[in-house]
Amino acid sequence: MTTKLTVLAIARAKPGKEAELGKQLLALVEPSRAEEGCISYDIHQSNEDPAIWMAYENWRSDEDLALHFETPYLRAFGALGDELLAEPVSVQKFTVKS
Repeated sequence: MTTKLTVLAIARAKPGKEAELGKQLLALVEPSRAEEGCISYDIHQSNEDPAIWMAYENWRSDEDLALHFETPYLRAFGALGDELLAEPVSVQKFTVKS
């Protein structure tokens, strides 16, 4: 049985890297949405702090999310962490309970 999974990934840019982080995150949208298990994938920027970006994602299952983490484009984004990120990306997973 698969369970829909919601993911919030929060990234904080290094000073002066806000726009570049946003550009790199937005480049993940199209290929991520094309993945078979992706239900939705949206990037948001904080209204209060332009250094904070969030990916709001919905996946068909945890297995689909695991496959997403193995994609070449997400691995390439991860390689930019030292250059762009002030701290590690915070990834939180949520499941609907009703």
